[in-house]
Amino acid sequence: MKKYCARKLLALCLLTAPVMSLSSLSQADYSTHPEVSAFIDLMVDKHEFQRDDIVAWLAAAEYQESIVKAMSRPAEKVKPWYEYRKHFISDARIKGGVKFWQDNQETLERAEQELGVDAAIIVGIIGVETNYGSNTGSYKVIDALCTLAFDYYISIDKRPARQTFFAAELENLFLLAREQKQNPLELKGSYAGAMGWGQFMPSSYRNYAVDFDNDQFVDIWNNPTDAIGSVANYFAKHGWKKGELVAVRANINSDPAEDSLNKLFKPGISLSELRAQGYKTLEKLPEDSSALPLRFEAKYGNEYWLGLHNFYVISRYNPRTKYAMAVYQLSELIQDGRCAQTDC
Repeated sequence: MKKYCARKLLALCLLTAPVMSLSSLSQADYSTHPEVSAFIDLMVDKHEFQRDDIVAWLAAAEYQESIVKAMSRPAEKVKPWYEYRKHFISDARIKGGVKFWQDNQETLERAEQELGVDAAIIVGIIGVETNYGSNTGSYKVIDALCTLAFDYYISIDKRPARQTFFAAELENLFLLAREQKQNPLELKGSYAGAMGWGQFMPSSYRNYAVDFDNDQFVDIWNNPTDAIGSVANYFAKHGWKKGELVAVRANINSDPAEDSLNKLFKPGISLSELRAQGYKTLEKLPEDSSALPLRFEAKYGNEYWLGLHNFYVISRYNPRTKYAMAVYQLSELIQDGRCAQTDC
């Protein structure tokens, strides 16, 4: 009976484990990995790559256990807001943002004028993502994407949708490398495969990165001009509204329904509905406003906010409410710091 219970408990643990890598099943040579043959056929049949090239690149890719571990403990889920915020918003990062703005003022002004995206939010994104280009990631992108596409499991017998996502990003990596005449084995990025100053995934590079200095090469790795233009273009394509509010603080006179909070969809709850639910904004909004009710865990209690259209647009960069709020608050503090030094 004890042996039966132990086996049952072990099976339950395997099925409910939040993340496991099954590293014993991973291959040193991804070209022979049991799940890769269909991917190779896709690259050859659909995109007309040479099979030998794809096989050689996959054979050179290496499984990275540290990537699986990092994916299993995302800061957005693990840390409360007041701890998460400290990681991205500090005096040093605010000062760094002011300097980045000063160093790239002409480019930021042009991005505002041509693409309609506020300079502060561009600086805020680059500040949160890579601390203004100082930490763009040290993993080989091909290692990250192979690990996550073929050796990242949510449970013992279920392939999560995110594996499909990373396999598509690996496909885009090879396409990007061919289009830009780059070696896919040399591109570096984050543990999730994001690259450059603005941390673009390969598909985002192909869809949104722009040659903002017109030198015939879209360089988001070493060229802040292209990085600024590319981030601005990403926001423009996702509907950023220049000069509009992002979020406003609110009070609430009752306990809100848990399932109404921190849901990242296009704002669709009217201001009158929110008032009926007990929300009161700390600054005036247009009567036709729609918003998302948000709650963040502060050190000594909860903060309530209403996220507006531009808050949702920030979340298209990374679909986490804490992330979007960190970008917004950092951008506001950088703007304040800049205005303290200049007449703006």
